[in-house]
Amino acid sequence: MTASKLNPVQHHLLELFSKGMGEQELSDIQHLLVKYYQAKIEAEVEVFWKKKQYTTASFQEATKDLHLRASKT
Repeated sequence: MTASKLNPVQHHLLELFSKGMGEQELSDIQHLLVKYYQAKIEAEVEVFWKKKQYTTASFQEATKDLHLRASKT
C-alpha cells in the first residue's frame, strides 16, 4: 500500500485541528463544512435543472405517481 500525499486543504485542516479545540468549536466547524457542501450541491443541481430546462411543474408531473414510504424493515 502506498502512502498518498495530503492536498493543501487536508494539510491546512490538520494544522487547524492540531491546535486544541473544544466540542463547540468542532461542532461549529462541522456546521460550516455542511453548509459549504450544501451550497455547492445546490448550485450543481441548479445548473443541471437549467441545462435540462426543468421546472417545478415538470418535476411535479414526472413524480406525481411516485409513492414514497418508509421501509418496513
